[in-house]
Amino acid sequence: MDLEPIIGLEVHAQVATSSKLWCGCSNADFGAEPNTLVCPVCAGYPGALPVLNERALSLAITTALALNCEIPEHSKFDRKNYFYPDLPMGYQISQYDEPISKKGWLDMTGRRIGITRLHLENDAGKLMHEGDFSFVDFNRSGSPLMEIVSEPDLRSPEEAKMFAEELQKILQTLGSSEANMYKGQMRFDASISLRPKGETKLYPRTEIKNLNSFRSLEAALKYEIRQQTKAWEQGKALKKEITVGWIDEEQRTQMMREKETAADYRYFPEPDLPPLLLEKEFVEHLRQSIPELPEKKRERLIAEYGLTEEEAEIAVTNISLGKLFEEVAKKTKDPKRTRTFVFTVLKSHLKEDLTDAANSKVQPEHLVELITAVSSGKVSGIAAKEVLEETYLTGKDPLVIIKERGLEQVSDTKELETLCGQVIAQNPKIIEDYKKGKDKAFAALVGKVMALTKGKANPPLVTEIMKKKIG
Repeated sequence: MDLEPIIGLEVHAQVATSSKLWCGCSNADFGAEPNTLVCPVCAGYPGALPVLNERALSLAITTALALNCEIPEHSKFDRKNYFYPDLPMGYQISQYDEPISKKGWLDMTGRRIGITRLHLENDAGKLMHEGDFSFVDFNRSGSPLMEIVSEPDLRSPEEAKMFAEELQKILQTLGSSEANMYKGQMRFDASISLRPKGETKLYPRTEIKNLNSFRSLEAALKYEIRQQTKAWEQGKALKKEITVGWIDEEQRTQMMREKETAADYRYFPEPDLPPLLLEKEFVEHLRQSIPELPEKKRERLIAEYGLTEEEAEIAVTNISLGKLFEEVAKKTKDPKRTRTFVFTVLKSHLKEDLTDAANSKVQPEHLVELITAVSSGKVSGIAAKEVLEETYLTGKDPLVIIKERGLEQVSDTKELETLCGQVIAQNPKIIEDYKKGKDKAFAALVGKVMALTKGKANPPLVTEIMKKKIG
């Protein structure tokens, strides 16, 4: 049977605010001592009242606008009632029938993926299991989350992964979320069903929980496609929607329960928060604040600086490195050399140390000095890479390093003419080989001049002088 996957995603991204969604507790939960960032509001004490974080609202609406969503003038918060040990209130304040945004889309690889909605809600705490015991850390309880729900428009695990990766880049470009999955700031629930190709009917789906990496998202969907394909072939296709959990260590899903419906959650308007009335001027102000988004940035970098698609992707993914490249390229007007030093040399050091350009000792002016020195022939490209390595380690000025280590190239024309003449006179056999068409012979002549200057001669200038002298 020729089946096609029908996939939709729910993406939960922690909003990059300094405080939580309903209270003034710190939102920097990663690495904090358990249960130290908690107050009566986020701990769910009776009588403690929530107050909406305006910054979280602004960042969520900005993200929705970047995803081409409509922003209704009127929206509200709702109580989503369910009990779980890490949910201290006994309910989650979320949005149900009147969210802050709806009907958006994201264009990707020639296809438009619909966005059903982006809404705000608070996160739960964190459960940790050790042997027969479970521990609860409420530091994350009340942190602001954006839930971004896609339409079931994705057609493969690879496309779902690509969609999630592009969404992460957009969130990081906007600064609305760090979207760091290692810190638990971006998580996925994926819904998947199969249907015979050519049909438009939607069949019961499986929702996969506990996906916290792009790798696990893709692997879980591939696993479910295999399982559901077997079921279809055996005449046992799903009759009810179910929820499963992903067990990463075993690379498989595990049945959790039949999927809940809206009625199971007993949604009703949140009585402690008034409805939201969003003025058009406020929304338009946020729309104007949207920076250049990844897709447009890729196109511009390729057209303006001649970057390859791979280099443009690096600049979009690693925002601080891309910013550094543009700043240096504009000042040196030498994008080709800048690409080499930023996307190859510097990037390799940053990757090795698992750090970011924003935290590097290498400043834009350092790279401008170094690239200018290479362009003018003051220092060779090979020596410049050594200089950049020392600057990376120490933060020392490249020109100082060049002087201290005696790396300045010999570009004195008269001196190089004398040396070239000396090499020609001492190597008649190599000259003869070169004149017979052996190109390697010429490289040997240049190499001998480089050896006489201990590698400091300007190679292009040596080449030019040698060719003139040999004729």
